[in-house]
Amino acid sequence: MNILLIQREGVDLHHTFFVSETSRMALRFYHPKKVSCGVYITVSTLGSALSLVSELRWYVRRYVREVLFEVSPNTFCTHLLAQDVYYERTSVLGPAWPFRRLYGFRQGKIISTVLMSPGSNLEEYHQEYIGADRTIEVWCMEEEMETGEPLPLEETGEVPEE
Repeated sequence: MNILLIQREGVDLHHTFFVSETSRMALRFYHPKKVSCGVYITVSTLGSALSLVSELRWYVRRYVREVLFEVSPNTFCTHLLAQDVYYERTSVLGPAWPFRRLYGFRQGKIISTVLMSPGSNLEEYHQEYIGADRTIEVWCMEEEMETGEPLPLEETGEVPEE
């Protein structure tokens, strides 16, 4: 299980994590890798991934645009969907997951987000991403499909204390 923390524009998330003793201590066993769009962290299970993100919630709230969990190579799920799968157990992920978005990155920044129609595949959206260095498929909850953007933490019930 891997976590991809997509940093907000103008933030060097890897540096931010390591200048703070609190986040450095939380991440000491994980060896986060700096990637062009943020930070990539390898953990053993979805439960430990959710726990680590919860432990880093102060930093996530301030410096992270979106938290994604890798469910298979180049396929990720949103924080809200991961919580539903792990805690509520109402969603069962599978290859035909109907609620998907496609993110296009250029030089580490998200340049476009496209809502994918159910049953479509990645190749059908190739023309949308001319100029993107990389694309990733992101599975999400149905309510996240309405806007095409991640729900703010306030709406997911995970608001860090000040």
